[in-house]
Amino acid sequence: MAHYAYLDENNVVFNVIVGRDESDLPEGIDSWEEYFKQKPGVVDCKRTSYNTRGNVHYNSETDQPSDDQSKAFRANYAGRGFVYDPENDAFIPPKPYDSWILNSEKFLWEPPVPMPEDGLMYEWDESSQQWAQQ
Repeated sequence: MAHYAYLDENNVVFNVIVGRDESDLPEGIDSWEEYFKQKPGVVDCKRTSYNTRGNVHYNSETDQPSDDQSKAFRANYAGRGFVYDPENDAFIPPKPYDSWILNSEKFLWEPPVPMPEDGLMYEWDESSQQWAQQ
């Protein structure tokens, strides 16, 4: 089973579907990406890996990094509102706050101040640019 992200004219994901693996092609179809790209309203279609986040592939049974990182695919599993970056062949999630910075290795947004690691619950306060304890 594989997942495919439908993209609009701005490379924004508007739908993610479950499909067949690229190795499971019926006669007359050369690529599922190309096949799904022909659907009405779809400008482009890119395969996305359900087990990839932060440019790391995770074992679906243990949620630990896989031994075979060649399976890491397009940086992150795509979701609605994600942007596909064709230059880096990566899906980037929506930016949660104006102050957050894109990590160009993980293709994830990071706060300008790291969250405390003291076991307490925090939420980002954009107005103070700090973590606030819940």
